Amino acid sequence: MTQPRYDVIAIGNAIVDVMSPCEDELIEDLGLAKGGMTLVDTDRAEELYSAMGPAKEISGGSAANTLAGMSALGAQCAFVGQVAKDQLGDVFSHDIRAVGIDFDTPARDEEPPTARCLIFVTPDGERTMNTFLGASQFLPPKALDDELIASAGILYLEGYLWDPEEPRSAMRHAIDVARKAGRKVAFTASESFVIDRHGDDFRALIEEGQIDILFVNENELASLTGESDFDAGLAALEGKVPVIVATRSAKGAVAIADGTRAEVAAEPVEKVVDTTGAGDLFAAGFLTGHARGDDLETCLRMGAICAAEIISHYGARSEADLKALVSKKLG
Repeated sequence: MTQPRYDVIAIGNAIVDVMSPCEDELIEDLGLAKGGMTLVDTDRAEELYSAMGPAKEISGGSAANTLAGMSALGAQCAFVGQVAKDQLGDVFSHDIRAVGIDFDTPARDEEPPTARCLIFVTPDGERTMNTFLGASQFLPPKALDDELIASAGILYLEGYLWDPEEPRSAMRHAIDVARKAGRKVAFTASESFVIDRHGDDFRALIEEGQIDILFVNENELASLTGESDFDAGLAALEGKVPVIVATRSAKGAVAIADGTRAEVAAEPVEKVVDTTGAGDLFAAGFLTGHARGDDLETCLRMGAICAAEIISHYGARSEADLKALVSKKLG
């Protein structure tokens, strides 16, 4: 087996986060549910985008956020995701490349436009999010470069993208390519509602031995296994997945690999400002440690350190030097 060119290649939603400050009156005028997250269609997305004031635009999406964290930690990463040939598609492409991630998926000519999450931030710091999934839901298997997939030590898949048919087919193909190349497949369940819709698929992948590293939180673990007790849920998966990583928010995280269990507390945070991206950055820390051969506890600690940094400010991209922070915390 050849030495991997990349530590991780990820397949996920290619979303541009568009953040803009606004007054409460605008939230009311637009009929938005303050503090909530709503899926919107093309027309509504265009209406809301037009109503926004000066905005900060940055590439987002769960797996893309994880790769941005990994890149900051020094890992070599590539991303596969679908954008359209439009302004926000250019923003996403430029932004993700600017943080050191290779991104070469051809943009689509057709509608719908590039996915975006329109985030209105009121003076009290509350974030009202409106997500248009757009082009990200139309990633076809033909957009994958098999040689690229096979060149990464770990293939990382975002559960959110399992919903639409084309990306689901693309990810199944990528799993086959990675496994034939002797690479590892990592999977994040993303959200309990994703498991509610596709749990049978996920459980089949697990039973067939297709997943090497599984990321879940407490709720996702319960949804996936049907076990309300945390340890019973872990026991239900043990032996079926080589590495299980389960996060427990303020209660820390647990990982089990080959019968070895490691557990870490959550890193102390002076003030929790915004939990957006906490799971994404936890995965970034863990995967970076795993890719370089660190032990389970070190991988968990790296994840916890990265997650703590991300929840100390707004947004899902680190503001501190993650590499220096992890090095300092690990001593």
